[in-house]
Amino acid sequence: MGQGRPAGRLGAVLRSVTATRYVLPLREGGSLPGICEADDLGTYVVKFHGAGQGRRVLVAEVLAARLAAALDLEVPELVVAHVDPVIGRGEPDEEVQDLLLRSPGANLGTDFLPGALSFDPAIDPFDTGWATRVLWFDAFVLNVDRSWRNPNALFWGGRPWLIDHGASLYFHHDWPRAAASTTRPLRHAEEHLLLRAADDVTTVDAACAAALTPDLLRAALADVPTEWLVDEPGFTDVAELRVAYLSWFTARLGNGRPWLADLAAVQAGARTTPLTAAPREAGRG
Repeated sequence: MGQGRPAGRLGAVLRSVTATRYVLPLREGGSLPGICEADDLGTYVVKFHGAGQGRRVLVAEVLAARLAAALDLEVPELVVAHVDPVIGRGEPDEEVQDLLLRSPGANLGTDFLPGALSFDPAIDPFDTGWATRVLWFDAFVLNVDRSWRNPNALFWGGRPWLIDHGASLYFHHDWPRAAASTTRPLRHAEEHLLLRAADDVTTVDAACAAALTPDLLRAALADVPTEWLVDEPGFTDVAELRVAYLSWFTARLGNGRPWLADLAAVQAGARTTPLTAAPREAGRG
């Protein structure tokens, strides 16, 4: 509710709020999220299921946030934001109005962190252990979207917060080939924001893997609203789809984790490469 509570402190089910006012579109990405006020007096960055990438992005956000919290990585609170398209009637942008019309019902809200800045490891204080866990986590969930150009992390309240994980778990956009991605290395790992700031990623592997227990993975999957999982091509029902996600996570944690060795090799090579930082920008919090 505007207090920046990390996802790890939530209950077993995401809270539900009702959007009462559409405030402002955010145009940094292609999904056109918007800032909305809600009936709990909170303010949220809302991602809409009617955007071009669809409901799978919202699923990835929830799952990634739950796994990040299990690794003691702070993520703003997520809520199910119920939207009546009528809240956009005063919005002059037809693109926004069309998006709201395509997104009635349950959407995803992320707690708005007022005054947050885009996290910059060259300026902002952080714990090296945190950076190493972030690197491991992003490799595990195949998050290709945390670089100097697009940090997807905010600095707020004296510490960094991870945001925007919709690009994670991209295997679920092509389920017939999902099994092949369980050993796949992180794409563009050499561009990761924390590649040089982190310790050897293998030093946190055992603890991170142990934290993602079968019970934790099942609980994370249970937290995904059913309406975001229905009618997935190739699956008879939502229960079967949840099992498919669980099987992918389990395989990703097993099979000797070759993706970890690949990341460690990239990390070792990066230590001899000069670092060029991007200029600091205001964040979306």
